[in-house]
Amino acid sequence: MKISEWRSEESCYEATAKMLKRIEKSELNAYITVCKDDALKLAEKYEKRELKGKLAGIPVAVKDNITTKNIRTTCASKMLLNYLPVFDAHVVERLKQEGAIIIGKTNMDEFSMGTTTETSYFGVVKNPYDLSRVAGGSSGGSAAAVAADETVLALGTDTGGSIRCPASFCGIYGLKPTYGLVSRYGLIPYANSLEQIGPMASCIEDLALLLEVIAGKDERDSTNVGKSFKFQRSFKDFKVGVLKDMGASEEVMEKFNEVVDKLRKNFYVEEVSLQSLKFALASYYIIAMSEASSNLARYDGIRYGYTEELSGSWTEFFSKIRARGFGEEVKRRILLGSFALSAGYYGKYYLKALKVRKLITEDFKKAFGKFDVLISPTMPSLPFKIGELKDPLTMYMADVNTVPVNLAGLPALSMPIGFVKGLPVGLQVIGNYFEENTILNFAIEVEKTLDSSER
Repeated sequence: MKISEWRSEESCYEATAKMLKRIEKSELNAYITVCKDDALKLAEKYEKRELKGKLAGIPVAVKDNITTKNIRTTCASKMLLNYLPVFDAHVVERLKQEGAIIIGKTNMDEFSMGTTTETSYFGVVKNPYDLSRVAGGSSGGSAAAVAADETVLALGTDTGGSIRCPASFCGIYGLKPTYGLVSRYGLIPYANSLEQIGPMASCIEDLALLLEVIAGKDERDSTNVGKSFKFQRSFKDFKVGVLKDMGASEEVMEKFNEVVDKLRKNFYVEEVSLQSLKFALASYYIIAMSEASSNLARYDGIRYGYTEELSGSWTEFFSKIRARGFGEEVKRRILLGSFALSAGYYGKYYLKALKVRKLITEDFKKAFGKFDVLISPTMPSLPFKIGELKDPLTMYMADVNTVPVNLAGLPALSMPIGFVKGLPVGLQVIGNYFEENTILNFAIEVEKTLDSSER
């Protein structure tokens, strides 16, 4: 549902009530916490014209690793099952300032570690197009909620594709902004140097508006660059680079190549290869897991996190709490990250991964010396069947097209370009630093090449 469609409703209160009933009856499992009473109160305030701002009266879903004052924030983990934050994240403050209705906290992979939401303590999020398939991860709840009209807008987080993956699988728009454009204050971290909060919506204009609201200066976040964002519609003769290093299954590539062929009629299109991308996946997982092992060390059952009455020494207590509070995938990444940072292996793995990251960044910079945007399939396959990915390595390989963007800190959009076997396929559009306007304007031109039935 678009903002314009929501605004056309006669009563915000009645429309919100209907949406809450839809969520209550839904089979998708998109939400962990639904803010029913607060949402209805805000809708009533909007009716009385007491809510003002760019998003006044618009329902927005917030991923459950973004802190919300007095609303449970779990990271989809038993470790934070009853965590009630005493402050709002910067992006939530901005939503409230602009009159948005926070309709609930969405389901996700535990601590954002996954590609399918199957690692969630609260169960998998189902795909709105096929309930036997996953919605993608880790922001699967946010994407499914937008796609199924269980919200109008949503916030997700993207560490290695966690906005773009579910956006592709659910047939919506999802943007990973330039690193530093959106404040990370109040985001419960997975990997600090990689992750960004970003918008998810059912159309480009709504996505741009949400980005306008959440981007901007925040002195509480040292990684924030202090830039604001304003969407400006413009046309240019785009130079498009097709990334040969980012492939996909035959059926996804067929749909992708159809779009590329249509773009050739209007723009300069050339294939480009970035040699360093073949090392991106290995580099990403070493860096991400290393940062995760450090970030999650605070959850010991004493200072933070799940706790219970246990006997024994502090070491025994600490080990038992973490064994019971974390899921299997989180524990796997903590172990691998701790190993990569350990004495004797730090230089062999972590430092080498940082050097590869630098090479990837330089390769992207060279490419943007020639091209305005780079494109690829967002995901290498159609949405997986629930339970299909039994091997962790296979799950990690699914991120092959998305992780290079996070390593370089670039902005990237996933947009729907059609269906294969009734399932959505996404196009990834990568831009240069702080060129979100270029990406969004190019996406509008891509839409023009596709008829409405294809999209």
